[in-house]
Amino acid sequence: MSYTTERQPEGIAKSVDGFLREGLIAELLAINDYRYFIASTDNKELKEIFYEIMDDEKSHYAMFLEALRSIDEELKGLKEGAEKNIKISDKGKYSDYNNKSNKNTNLLVNIRDAIKGELEAILLYEHFILNLSDNTIRRIIKEIITDEKEHVEELTRVLIILDKDKYGNLKC
Repeated sequence: MSYTTERQPEGIAKSVDGFLREGLIAELLAINDYRYFIASTDNKELKEIFYEIMDDEKSHYAMFLEALRSIDEELKGLKEGAEKNIKISDKGKYSDYNNKSNKNTNLLVNIRDAIKGELEAILLYEHFILNLSDNTIRRIIKEIITDEKEHVEELTRVLIILDKDKYGNLKC
């Protein structure tokens, strides 16, 4: 899913570390969006799809962060400091995904917004990869692009199944 402000594209990063940070922001927005989508439906099958995609977005966040740490020595040091200094128990894990369906939420709008975001991410990542020479980061971004494309297909299928209106020649 893409990094947008007011759901408008932010633009193209000018450096590798800037791109990686934009990628992190994009993935955080995606995680939050899918969390919201999960809370907006009682449809078990759809929740499972949203969970699966959200899990991929979390993996993308980790991939971008590790790539950024590999080129940003200061960040690597900050990571080590945080590991030493931040002590929080994992016993109080939160789960806010099982809320009752919000009657003011339009699920089809959410799905279309999700598809839009996935497509924006693909465009952003493909544009950047054209100007990137680091093969490790290119491989990471290509893997993420593949996942984002898979998300477009999965969400489009959900949309054509759930929406009473037709989407051209797309079939369930």
